[in-house]
Amino acid sequence: MGYYFNKILTDIPFEEAIEKTIQALKNEGFGILSQIDIKTTLKKKLDVNFPNYMILGACNPPFAYKALQVEDKIGTMLPCNVIVHEIANGSVEIAAVNPIASMMAIQNEALKGIAEEVRDKLKKAVSSL
Repeated sequence: MGYYFNKILTDIPFEEAIEKTIQALKNEGFGILSQIDIKTTLKKKLDVNFPNYMILGACNPPFAYKALQVEDKIGTMLPCNVIVHEIANGSVEIAAVNPIASMMAIQNEALKGIAEEVRDKLKKAVSSL
């Protein structure tokens, strides 16, 4: 099982890919809690050049609440990260964490169904792009 799933978009500006990704996530009940601009951060902290790379911290509150009810330390694995990454030839890759893979580290069967539902919603958002 892979720890992420992805989709590559061609001929789309990076900023537009971010906007479309945020909207696709919103359509599946996710809000964005954080946006981490890796390119800018690495330039500022290490003075290195890096392609456009944004990490979106996505949260679906009802599912986060359910997960917290059955595993109070699950917050260490929240929110669900989704990346928007500029790759070669003007293409942009959108990739999301597979919650099933990350939940395997936790020995709590009650999380399995929640993780499956979140995975399905994330996959639907990514595939809709």
